[in-house]
Amino acid sequence: MRSTNPVNNEIIREYKEHTPAETSVIIEEVHSEWLKWKETTFDYRAGLFRNAAKLLRERKDTYARLMTSEMGKIIRESQAEIEKCANACDFYAEHAASMLQDQIIASDASRSLVVFQPLGVILAVMPWNFPFWQVFRFAAPSLMAGNAAVLKHASNVPGCALAIEEVFRDAGFPANLFRTLMIPSSAVKNVIENPFIVAATLTGSEYAGSEVASAAGKQIKKTVLELGGSDAFIILEDADMVKAVKTAITARMINQGQSCIAAKRFIVVESRVAEFEEKVKQTMESLKMGDPLDPQIDVGPMARKDLVEEIDRQVQRSVSSGARLVLGGKQADRPGCYYLPTIISGIRPGMATYHEETFGPVISIIPVKNEEEAIAVANDSEFGLGGSVWTEDLKRGEAVARKIETGAMFVNGLVKSDPRLPFGGIKKSGYGRELSDYGIKEFVNIKTIWIA
Repeated sequence: MRSTNPVNNEIIREYKEHTPAETSVIIEEVHSEWLKWKETTFDYRAGLFRNAAKLLRERKDTYARLMTSEMGKIIRESQAEIEKCANACDFYAEHAASMLQDQIIASDASRSLVVFQPLGVILAVMPWNFPFWQVFRFAAPSLMAGNAAVLKHASNVPGCALAIEEVFRDAGFPANLFRTLMIPSSAVKNVIENPFIVAATLTGSEYAGSEVASAAGKQIKKTVLELGGSDAFIILEDADMVKAVKTAITARMINQGQSCIAAKRFIVVESRVAEFEEKVKQTMESLKMGDPLDPQIDVGPMARKDLVEEIDRQVQRSVSSGARLVLGGKQADRPGCYYLPTIISGIRPGMATYHEETFGPVISIIPVKNEEEAIAVANDSEFGLGGSVWTEDLKRGEAVARKIETGAMFVNGLVKSDPRLPFGGIKKSGYGRELSDYGIKEFVNIKTIWIA
C-alpha cells in the first residue's frame, strides 16, 4: 500500500498491509474496548471530542498538507476540510446527549419509553476525495453514541487514515476504540464476516456499495451507503445569473470536480443558455492551475491518472455524439494528473455526460425549454443525491425542489453537507442518512421498554 503525489506521480511513502490474522486481532481488540466504552457517559465522550476538535485546529496546516500531498486537493480546501471536521466534533459533543435521550411515549403501559443504545464495532469503508471529512462525519456521531469503529480507508490515502487514528489517540480516546485497517478492498468481505463487526457504512462507488451491501446482507448486518451522484444545477429563466454562475464554478470545481455532491448536470432554460455559457467560460478561463500547495492556485491535479483518463473518455464520447466543446476538453500539458477545466454544451439523452457521473472538472450544459422539462431531465437519472434550483421566486424554487427525486435540494445555494441537516441519497446514490439526529440514530438499537 502506498501514497503517491498526483502533482508529479512520485511515491510519498509505502505502508505495510495488515495480514488477515493481524486484522482479526485488531477487530477483537476494538470490540474489547467497546465493552468498556459503551458504559461511559455522554459528558465523558464529549470532553474527548472537544479535545479532538482542538487538536484538529492546532494541526490544521500539517493535516491539510498531508491531504493535499496524497490526493491533490488545493491547500485552502484542505484547510477548510480540517476545520469542518473540528466543527462536527464540537457539534456532536454538544448535541449527542439530547439527540439520544430517552423518549417517553404514552401507551397501554404504566410507563413506556424508547431508548437508544450503541450497537458495537462499526466498519467504515471510506473514499479518498474528502479523506478527513468523510471519516469524521461518520465517526463523530457513531463514537458519541457509544460505538467503536474500524476504518478501511481508500488505498491512496493511507497517511490520512493513520493521521485520523492519531487524532483520536492524542485526544485521549482509548487506544483501541478507533483503529485503521491497512487492507486491500478484497479483504473487506472477510472483515464484514467477522462476528465482532455489527454494521458497516460506505461512501464510494455503486460497485463498492453493492459489494459491501451484499456481504453485509448475507450476515444480516445493517449498512448505510452514500454512493455516486449526478447532481442537477437547474437555472430557470428568472435566475440571478451572476450569483448562479459564481456558485456553479464552485459547485463544479471544488476538489477538481471530484465530489459526489458536485454539480454535474447544468440544466438551463434555452433563453439563458448563451449567457450562462459565456459567463462560465470567462470565469473558467481565469482559473489558475498549478501546485495545490500554492494558496493562489484554483485548480490542482486530479487524484490519480486513471481518473484523468476516465473523465477524458467521457468528454470525448460526448463530443463524438454531437456535444459542442466550449472550453478545455483534454489533459493539461504538464506532468502529473491535471485535466483542463472543461465546458461541453448541447448535451442530450444518449450522451455519456448526460447519464454517467462525471468525476472531474467538467461542466455539462443541458438546454431545456421550460421548468417542466427541467424537472423531467433532473429526474431522468439513476442517481438521487443532491441538486439545486436557481430562481428569484422562492415559492417557485421550493415547489420545484419538492419535485426533484433526491436526498437534498438547495434553492439558490451550493449543495453541501452540514452536521445540523441529514445527508444522503436515494436511487443508486444509496440509502440511510449521515449527520444530524437522523445520522446518529443509524447505528443504535432503538429499543422499546414497556412497563406494566
